[in-house]
Amino acid sequence: MKEALSKLFGIFVEVYPSDLDAVIASEKHHRLVMENEKVRVLETIIHPGEITNVHTHQWSSTTFFLSTSDMVRRDDKGNVLMDSRNLEAAPSPGEAVWTSSLGPHTLENVGESVIHVITVEVKPQQ
Repeated sequence: MKEALSKLFGIFVEVYPSDLDAVIASEKHHRLVMENEKVRVLETIIHPGEITNVHTHQWSSTTFFLSTSDMVRRDDKGNVLMDSRNLEAAPSPGEAVWTSSLGPHTLENVGESVIHVITVEVKPQQ
């Protein structure tokens, strides 16, 4: 599903189709809060039992958890990439995690609480 592999300042960056961008492909769950030439800030809300559409996150990011729940991330073929129920320590509200860019995936809320996060995606500097 990659359109190309770009080389920017000696760093390889995956480039995915723009229609798979989180705010386009999964707009029910992702909202653009702000964007400039350096960062993009997203708010994501996933209620219990909901699953996002297949989408991507092109840039590395910091995700801050306002509330969390058990979740399962699958690739675009349905293979489980991560199940928070199997993690030694899942993120708690008030914690932040660093994530590299994410290829095509879905996220399912398999818990009983709302997943509510703020993500700051860091764009490559030119």
